[in-house]
Amino acid sequence: MQPDILIIGSGMGGATLAAALAPSGRRILILERGVRLEPSAQDRDAKAIFGDGVFRPDETWLDGHDQPFNPGNYYFVGGNSKFYGAALIRYRAEDFAPMLHRDGTTPGWPVTYDDLEPDYQAAEDLYCVRGDPSQDPTEPPHSGAYPFGPVTHEPDMQDLFARLRSVGMSPSTIPLGLDLERWLAAGDTTWDAFPNTCGGKMDAETCGLAEALKHENVTLKTNARAQRLVADANGRVSGVEVEVDGRQETLTAPIVVLAAGAVQSAALLLTSADAARPSGLANRSDQVGRNFMNHNCSAVLALHPLRRNRSVYQKTLMVNDFYLTDGQGGAPLGNIQMLGKITGPILAATTPMPSWVASLIADRSFDFYAMSEDLPNPDSRVTLKDGQIRLDWQRSNWDAHLELVRVLKRKLRKAGFPVVLSRSFDRRTPSHQCGTARMGADPTASVVDTFCRSHDHPNLFIVDASVLPTSAAVNPALTIAALAFRAGRHIQEREWAA
Repeated sequence: MQPDILIIGSGMGGATLAAALAPSGRRILILERGVRLEPSAQDRDAKAIFGDGVFRPDETWLDGHDQPFNPGNYYFVGGNSKFYGAALIRYRAEDFAPMLHRDGTTPGWPVTYDDLEPDYQAAEDLYCVRGDPSQDPTEPPHSGAYPFGPVTHEPDMQDLFARLRSVGMSPSTIPLGLDLERWLAAGDTTWDAFPNTCGGKMDAETCGLAEALKHENVTLKTNARAQRLVADANGRVSGVEVEVDGRQETLTAPIVVLAAGAVQSAALLLTSADAARPSGLANRSDQVGRNFMNHNCSAVLALHPLRRNRSVYQKTLMVNDFYLTDGQGGAPLGNIQMLGKITGPILAATTPMPSWVASLIADRSFDFYAMSEDLPNPDSRVTLKDGQIRLDWQRSNWDAHLELVRVLKRKLRKAGFPVVLSRSFDRRTPSHQCGTARMGADPTASVVDTFCRSHDHPNLFIVDASVLPTSAAVNPALTIAALAFRAGRHIQEREWAA
């Protein structure tokens, strides 16, 4: 099949764009370097996942000090979403304007929340989001309802909800993409970082790709790794060099879409440098690879030695009281949401604790995820060193994150948890990676326009987290999907292939 549209990557951006464009009848070819995840005995094995890293790639990147590390960047059909927590939260309306933080002011977006709102609605419909927009005081306006109501709190989570309310917090339900019955039918287990091989998570494969592949004009090619983009003298992307099952091919299409994720998309553009463009494709602005952001995150465990947490699925609650301010009129601190339930085997696999101590703690813990915005910084960037990816993530806004953790701990102690533990997440898992091909109106200071189309190459679109101008302080998956719908509408409205 000679495609009209060639999409590199089957994660949230690529799969959603394919679903958006499939009804147009255009021939769409999706390239995925990995394969489909198949059910295995390791799917629910905490030691295999957290201790042995069986699903992590056999790949090494360099950090900012040229030290090698193994990234948690997954290569399967559906991309990183196969392991995500399926928290499908809209950016707040305020996130699209410049916002003052402790470490500086974010640049804002070249589009408004209202511009993107219809696409958020479309993304929520595609990913079967369960939620209630009336509960969170920071929730922006919705033009329609969620497809499904929120997930019901289990009894111990309902008790936590009441405790948080009693200390002045405003807990609300998390908008989630899941089929809880299907997930639990495969085994009573936790959620975040566990692979979705049963269809319980509404991920890029389960929803976006499944919808796209209902159409005969859409084809998925696995084991197909894009290695280089080729541009002609007029700036059009004239070919994509691909390794397919160990063979080298060059594929062509009138429209090429890069959706490999913020790190890999940037690396591919840099790798594609040629004599006319020695700094890489789409890089006239020198912004490709720059402004890498990844959120500042910590796990916070609240315990009472005489109370157990019997919840199986606890990821039903979030708090945004400190999202727009610190609670006292100061700069924002961030979002608080529940993790998938921490278990004894997870703690034992990720800490030096003996298994009996880990189980004692996990049985009594309520497990929170504190997340703060990472601000764009041109020196926080993806580069290549001797062909190897070098990720120099320079955290920002860390003091605000530490304050968020302190505030949360104080509130939890007042709510009846005398023991509160915290641990920040390290740099090995760029699960919320974004910002390396930023969107903007000025071609000299950005990589793509407001429809995710490259300023430099008229037939190249970039539709993944790399285009996000800011990271906000919520999970980026839904915003990536919304931007894919926006790009899809733009492509359909114009005959780019002509």
